[in-house]
Amino acid sequence: MDALVCEKVDQAVALLDEFEVDAWLTFVRETSATGESVIPMILGRHLTWQSALILTRRGERIAIVGNYDADLVRDSGAWRDVVTYVQDIRDPLRDALSRLNPARIAVNFSRDDFIADGLSHGLWLLLHDYLSGTPFADRLVSAERIVGALRGRKSAAEVQRIRDVVRETEQIFEEAGRFLAPGRTEAEVAAFMQSVARRRGLELAWDATGCPIVNAGPESAIGHAVPSTSIRIEPGHVVHIDFGVRRGLFCSDLQRCWYVPRPGESQPPHRVQQAFDAVVASIDAASLALRPGVEGWQVDAAARNRLLELGYPEYQHGTGHHLGRAVHDGGGTLGPRWERYGQTPYRKVEAGNVFTLELGVYSNGEHGAIGLEEDVLVAADGVEWLSTPQRRLWTIRSKD
Repeated sequence: MDALVCEKVDQAVALLDEFEVDAWLTFVRETSATGESVIPMILGRHLTWQSALILTRRGERIAIVGNYDADLVRDSGAWRDVVTYVQDIRDPLRDALSRLNPARIAVNFSRDDFIADGLSHGLWLLLHDYLSGTPFADRLVSAERIVGALRGRKSAAEVQRIRDVVRETEQIFEEAGRFLAPGRTEAEVAAFMQSVARRRGLELAWDATGCPIVNAGPESAIGHAVPSTSIRIEPGHVVHIDFGVRRGLFCSDLQRCWYVPRPGESQPPHRVQQAFDAVVASIDAASLALRPGVEGWQVDAAARNRLLELGYPEYQHGTGHHLGRAVHDGGGTLGPRWERYGQTPYRKVEAGNVFTLELGVYSNGEHGAIGLEEDVLVAADGVEWLSTPQRRLWTIRSKD
């Protein structure tokens, strides 16, 4: 029995009642290949044939699966009624829905939330074909609110796992700080951090080609770029690293910065220090605005406006995203009301949410980009810092 899966399934049943949805139908196939994001939460095992996992607001838990998947579904401990088939899921699916007769059936598609959008167009067509001639084909609605709340409202056990992996990440950053030195390439720094993660038995939080992102000086590519094999750390550079790891099911996501003093410098140049302080102040503004009940765009506006007030250009991304089972964990975003974010900036923040707070000054002349990212938990009266905020611009000294 998987205790965390059982906990999330119990939570999902309560959410159906809260959102006045009669049934939640997750329709999948070959989940090891398609990566349907809700399956790890509500089952914790992969499914092979076409499968339908149905939860109802009355508490029914029905899994309609291929006969060879039945034992692993039962072993999860979360599904009380396991229905098997060999040739065709159509009849057992229609029979289950006829018995339940739900007026609203939430299914795994979403226009705005990629984490809730696991139903491919082909499976959507197949589901409609199976439901053709029944009233249920016209009762399908998006499950995005259910999925968003299920991923976003972290339990105490989930928060502890995130807290632990954040602590591991900070320790890797400490080791990286001792490794950084003039002459090392971005790629060498990335390889070192990956090796430390492997030594600790950790996975990377995202694709290894860009985890970590390493920026050394003004010529480095900003964004989701591959660390360069030719750009080296030099005096006068700001070194910026974006890195996260995964332990088990949960991720971290942090950014940190260092300055490399030039000969004779005892502290960073005023221009560099001022930009760093502005980034810290803007993240603090976001943290003060982040509390249950506010909409994500309001948190973004607090940080964005603070940076603009301090005379720096607007960053071209959101201020934060959900963090948890994925480094970008879907649901709402702490982002501006831009069309590309859809309705996600209008989602209300809730207690139990874990967010990143991230922004930077990316055009900083001869020195390079300055960016920070912290991980925070939303509590009833504000935020709890899961990471230890970087308040001081660290320095890198020659190892000679």
